[in-house]
Amino acid sequence: MQSALAEWRRGSNGWDTWDRSTDRARGAFARLVGVSADDVAVGAAASQLLAPVAASLPPGSRVVVPEIEQTSNLFPWLVNDLDVRTVPPADLPGAIDARTDAVAFSLVQSATGEVADSAEVVAAARAHGALVIADATQAVGWLPVDATPFDVLAVSAYKWLMCPRGTAFCYVSPAVRDRIRPLAANWYAGEGDASYGPPLRLAEDARRFDIAVPWFSYVAAAPTLELLLEIGIDQIHEHDVRMANRFRAGLGMPPGDSAIVSVARPGAAGRLEEAGIRASVRKGAARLAFHLYTTEADVDTAITALT
Repeated sequence: MQSALAEWRRGSNGWDTWDRSTDRARGAFARLVGVSADDVAVGAAASQLLAPVAASLPPGSRVVVPEIEQTSNLFPWLVNDLDVRTVPPADLPGAIDARTDAVAFSLVQSATGEVADSAEVVAAARAHGALVIADATQAVGWLPVDATPFDVLAVSAYKWLMCPRGTAFCYVSPAVRDRIRPLAANWYAGEGDASYGPPLRLAEDARRFDIAVPWFSYVAAAPTLELLLEIGIDQIHEHDVRMANRFRAGLGMPPGDSAIVSVARPGAAGRLEEAGIRASVRKGAARLAFHLYTTEADVDTAITALT
């Protein structure tokens, strides 16, 4: 990315050279979630890619969402004329009924690290003919994910995929593609040379939902995603959950199935900061995320800080 930025500063290269990385990144993401690259749209943020999905639902459609859902997968529904119902995450499958038009949820909750029972949610939605929209931002990169059971699956890649800010991907199932209006239609989503003048000529596949991307971020995203494929998500998953459970055991917590651990202890965030451990504070609790670069020594330092 720094090399591409240096070329930009000197004016020694053009956008089309950097843009070749976009399709490399698209293809690598598609392999990570088990789909065709033709079914993947690219953009800069998950909410940006989910917005046309929300706007394409008929007014008054009922959308069921977990009450703790991160707002990138909540505000796109709330800002439209939709009947949005929020429920506790554990109650999500049971809240899907014949009146439900869509269910939108995170595979892994951002605030708590709770891993959703996505199979149960999908089964309930299919039983009632509801669309299934998943935010996999906190999942893809450490949790093995197959996108094909979902109608739409969006990911901001600057989290567990370790890509620069301004990279996002969205799987759009061919079965629902024609039900979604590409409201952000632009030259980048066009077929062939779509730079000037009518008629409308958008790509036939999911690329019709593309947003013109920040090229430098994608220059870095392509090799990053390819590295994750080379290492293997199963291996990353085993390491991440093992590190998380080492931390949980050190605090006297039972083992879990997530790479994210939320700790609601007074002063936890301050103690971690003093020990040089970077963590987030979400809903009043310290949230720690354990990834492939996390070592046992890192974990033990965090345990010592909190005990």
